[in-house]
Amino acid sequence: MEITRKSNIHYLEPGLLASAAVSTQGFTTRHEGVSRPPYNSLNLGSNTFDSPHNVQGNRSLLARTFGSSAENFVMVSQVHGSDILVIDQPNQDFAHFQRVECDGIITNQPGVMIAVGVADCLPILLLDPVKRVIAALHAGWKGTAANIAAKGVASMEKLFGSERGDILAALGPAIGPCCYEVDGPVRQGFAGSGVEWEECAALAGAERWKLDLVAANRRQLLAAGVGEGNMESAGHCVCCSSDWFFSYRRDEGETGRQAGFIMLK
Repeated sequence: MEITRKSNIHYLEPGLLASAAVSTQGFTTRHEGVSRPPYNSLNLGSNTFDSPHNVQGNRSLLARTFGSSAENFVMVSQVHGSDILVIDQPNQDFAHFQRVECDGIITNQPGVMIAVGVADCLPILLLDPVKRVIAALHAGWKGTAANIAAKGVASMEKLFGSERGDILAALGPAIGPCCYEVDGPVRQGFAGSGVEWEECAALAGAERWKLDLVAANRRQLLAAGVGEGNMESAGHCVCCSSDWFFSYRRDEGETGRQAGFIMLK
């Protein structure tokens, strides 16, 4: 995926999802919002020390740029788990969902922009263009170990009748294995993840590994029934790209959040 621009928003657009022509989606960069350093400038994360007014202003800017509104923009309180919020009815104002603790959102409601915030973790967008269902998932190592990607696919099938072979997946920018070194407890956490540790991690030293979140989630999606040709990866390491992306590890916690977002037309 290449960085493109709509109005003042620089973002990456997954061409695979865009070609279905039923949704609007993308992965934001850190440009062009109103937040000041070290959150400069399109910080979309409320779990930072940035001004709440700045964060809300950035969220409103993102929503308006892509044809939605602040009232129809949904982000949740992410807790590095695998619970998923389901929105299957219209609502006058979705602001109250910001307090819901979960790490994914699924909806079949047009005009509702759902998003997950990240600053190293992997944002995953799912689209069923046949049944017109979308999902936004937050996959850090804990969410990946809990197989949130497969849970998203299963939820779309169970709740909305999606055929797994119809689902398209876009995996956004995240910290790459070049920069993401983890320890023994992380390896142990992957015991029930559905992927072999050696398939997504390379030994970097004594009880240290370089973890590839994208590779792990791609394998989980494949196992869940999403076809290889139905997946697209951004190919950007956020830790390596300080000019374009926030990174919690690189910036030692004092940083903003970019987002993966999607909305049915």
